[in-house]
Amino acid sequence: MPELPEVETTKRGLAPHLEGCKVTRCEIRQHSLRWPVDSDFAEKIKGARIQRLDRRAKYLLVETDKGLAIWHLGMSGSLRIVDGKLPPQKHDHIDWLLDSGQRLRFHDPRRFGALLWTTEDIAEHELIAHLGPEPLSEEFHSDYLFSVARGRKAPVKSFIMDGRIVVGVGNIYASEALFMAGIRPQTPAGSISRPRYERLVEAIKTVLAAAIEQGGTTLKDFVGGDGKPGYFAQQLNAYGRAGQPCRHCPGTIREQIIGQRNTFFCPRCQR
Repeated sequence: MPELPEVETTKRGLAPHLEGCKVTRCEIRQHSLRWPVDSDFAEKIKGARIQRLDRRAKYLLVETDKGLAIWHLGMSGSLRIVDGKLPPQKHDHIDWLLDSGQRLRFHDPRRFGALLWTTEDIAEHELIAHLGPEPLSEEFHSDYLFSVARGRKAPVKSFIMDGRIVVGVGNIYASEALFMAGIRPQTPAGSISRPRYERLVEAIKTVLAAAIEQGGTTLKDFVGGDGKPGYFAQQLNAYGRAGQPCRHCPGTIREQIIGQRNTFFCPRCQR
């Protein structure tokens, strides 16, 4: 599933090709996505000038002079710029034709992605209003995380993956950040000290920033905005390495299900 770094990578890859362009036509070949695409969406966005691309959590926001389009890549979705004459292939569900002669094409084999439209304040939108702070923002710091963790018995991994606490810390990056911080993922969130949360916040920011810098984690269904996958997966320390030697000690990486998600950790490095 594309996570925050993949969506941020997509935003950065697409922005130079989209910002300032006009959408001359929208072709929707499949309306049945995670939520049905509005039957009049093509008419709403026709003629809209794209002003800016932004991201909130894993939602890609396309601001135009007529309203705001909200993309979600779901489990297998990708957005890419293609030549205006390139015919659609299987699972190419939506095209935006641009006055540059190119197309923004949405490809989604599993159809868990989404495309929504709003003219309201995005901060008040039902998908956005309940979200926690961005992990790379100044609003996300150890005092905040320590405070909201008080009294919570949930495993710290589930805690930091809760989008109401902080957005965008998906399964891969939660495992990696906890490894970097030396914290076992099973540890109750409310039992962790402020100094350890300082290390965890720093680790979350470091891991996500590194993934963004390197183009997002390579997943079989992810394609970046320029059509190239990321390469961060080659440097993972814990995730997907069950039974393999720890890169930092003589121990062995273990796997455990936490919150119905595969979780990877080193029992020697993480306490």
